[in-house]
Amino acid sequence: MSSADATTVWARAFVDELARTGVREVVVAPGSRSTPLVLAFAGDGRFTIRIHLDERSAGFFALGVGKASGMPAAVVTTSGTATANLHGAVVEAAQSEAPLLVLTADRPHRLRGADANQAIDQTRLYGPNVRAFFETAPPTLDGAALRHLRTLAGRAVVAAREAPAGPVHVNFPFDKPLEPTGASEEATAFAAEHPLAAGGRDAGRPYVEVAPMRRTAEPGELGRLRALIECARRGVVVAGPSAEPDRDGPAAAALASASGFPFLADPLSGGRFGPSGGALVVEGYDLFLRDADVRARLAPDLVLRIGASPTSAATQRWLEDHSGVTHVVIDGGGRWKDHASVATHYVHADAADTLLHLAGDIVCDADPSWADAWRRCASATRETLAADAGGEPHEGHVLATVASTVPAGTVLFVSSSMPVRDLDAFGSPREEAVRVLGNRGASGIDGIVSTAFGVSAASRSDRPVVCVLGDVALFHDQNGLLWHREADAAVVFVLVDNDGGGIFHMLPVRNHEPHFTRLFATPHGLDFRHAAALHGISLRDVDAPGLGAALTDAVAAGRTCILRVRSDRDANARRHREAAEAVARSVRATLG
Repeated sequence: MSSADATTVWARAFVDELARTGVREVVVAPGSRSTPLVLAFAGDGRFTIRIHLDERSAGFFALGVGKASGMPAAVVTTSGTATANLHGAVVEAAQSEAPLLVLTADRPHRLRGADANQAIDQTRLYGPNVRAFFETAPPTLDGAALRHLRTLAGRAVVAAREAPAGPVHVNFPFDKPLEPTGASEEATAFAAEHPLAAGGRDAGRPYVEVAPMRRTAEPGELGRLRALIECARRGVVVAGPSAEPDRDGPAAAALASASGFPFLADPLSGGRFGPSGGALVVEGYDLFLRDADVRARLAPDLVLRIGASPTSAATQRWLEDHSGVTHVVIDGGGRWKDHASVATHYVHADAADTLLHLAGDIVCDADPSWADAWRRCASATRETLAADAGGEPHEGHVLATVASTVPAGTVLFVSSSMPVRDLDAFGSPREEAVRVLGNRGASGIDGIVSTAFGVSAASRSDRPVVCVLGDVALFHDQNGLLWHREADAAVVFVLVDNDGGGIFHMLPVRNHEPHFTRLFATPHGLDFRHAAALHGISLRDVDAPGLGAALTDAVAAGRTCILRVRSDRDANARRHREAAEAVARSVRATLG
């Protein structure tokens, strides 16, 4: 039998098994060596196939699909530097625990290390950033080998989804010819002789069904946690960014409600914007915890924390200030989430499952003045920010407006750097559900545009995704605007344009001119109207006061567009300081 027959059957078997495990989204960057995989996907009617010219944008789009759906998308590239261009998306998937399948075509073994064109070392290319690496055998029409290949496909999907979810890399050495063959007599005879290998299980079942595992807290551990909670008088529930915000946020709110403890809900936790169930979801904690006196006054005797490290640096400082108190981290993945070394108890168990168990039967004796102090701090912050909103606009107002304006059910994708921090500081809790996602794992600003489009494609709602990003993030992923061509992926971009790296104005390096502006703020002077026009996307300039109405209209229109809000970096930094100082004064006065 020809090698082309073997390659065709090999690729189709792997693709068939991915479909049987539930994978539906495939992102392709064009190339030659990946021909067997690409045409196998194209010939199978169970997949939605997306094409992009830039591998980096392709990888981040697939990442967005995984973040929004919980099911990995497969991104397919040819060999060589194309595979390296996926590394940024792989790192973010690893750090934010998002499922992703990376399928790379490779040269055959005989061409490796022999100066062959476009041959690089792709073996374990992404190092420790993948949950698993598999290299398939060279294609062969052998029953045992094909059964193993089908098993490998199932294992790859489960490894990508199982906590902690993340990227999985499968490398395929393909020799020429790469194009598929018809049903030759030999291939037909092989299929008849090896029906399981060639055709898979009957009724469309996976070759091997592997259930993703969730760690459940043992009864003894639940009892110990229950005792800690019931003995606490000044407990706090802290929820950081979550890989499963739809599960973790509501579960943390349920425990906060049952215990009477204040709830500090990161915007990426799933607990900030949605039904509180009676929990005290504290507003503006990032602003008032910046003050050392306030942090000292709000001294807990128990911290119960889930999710990744909080976005808020002030909250992290507050946790470190009180590192001597009982501090419980509950996490169901295999990653350590206590970089400040403040935990006294670390529980390896599914966070949502554990919190809901505890919320169902705890009997607490929390100090009512404790929750009242946090409530008064939040109220003072809210009143101060309401007064601040009438002054000179700053970028915090943009995120506050977006958080309060987007309709219930919207998916809000927020960029790293300043947007996610401003959402944390200025985004008020609301009872209507808004799903907030972001690339906070490695906190990069590359790939934001493409990830937002991937989130939109996977969300499949009748409203577009809203994405808030800065001008440098848009510059990094201008190629991602090509995704606007996808009929089911519409994104309303709110572009905060301050002509450079505004976040650096918040750091001490701001005082080191003349080098600061040239080397850190890096003003670019670009007008993104031209980039939008290149892709046929509308860009509209709005001011901060007019953003709410413009955003409402854009969401209702259901088309991709860019709403640009211009900002001055120096004025924005000054106004942020003024707002934080005003909040601190008000909260200190409230606490007496």
